[in-house]
Amino acid sequence: MSDRAALLRGIRGWLVFFVVCLVLSGVTAFPLVHELRWTEDLLRSLSVQDHLPALMEWIERVRLGLDTADADYPFLLYGTDWLAFAHLVIAVAFYGPYRDPVRNIWVVEWAMIACAGVIPLALICGPIRGIPFWWSVIDMAFGVFGVLPLYVLRQKIKRLEALTAPVTAVSGLNAARGSVSG
Repeated sequence: MSDRAALLRGIRGWLVFFVVCLVLSGVTAFPLVHELRWTEDLLRSLSVQDHLPALMEWIERVRLGLDTADADYPFLLYGTDWLAFAHLVIAVAFYGPYRDPVRNIWVVEWAMIACAGVIPLALICGPIRGIPFWWSVIDMAFGVFGVLPLYVLRQKIKRLEALTAPVTAVSGLNAARGSVSG
């Protein structure tokens, strides 16, 4: 296998990994009410309340809020449906880099900017919405951990571009010579 083919295969592997994470993140936003009930039950069965009481209090508060919204104001949960949908749509955008990573590197760079945007969003909107700071840190971690595979992808795509560029330049030069001499 050539260096170019191996690099392309690695890029596609990282892209698939990132897309799977995006899709999982999106799909899990649909059944939020049920997931939080399951999470609370699981944490109770593990006696988390004995070791991390603030976490359990927060989970209980969020679960109560979601239960109330689900029972009395279900239209509010439509916002999390849109959040889920946005994750799925963003995942589709990565088909471009999968097909042609060099030409569509901008998608990866755009996603890196979006990951960076998670940090000010959490720092500004978290306090406004009454989110505990430690939870905002968890939210910010999604941006930090999201940018890591994207950074690796960008580096690999830049290497692929360097491997591909001379071939493209030589073919363009040969084509130009052929049209001049013909």
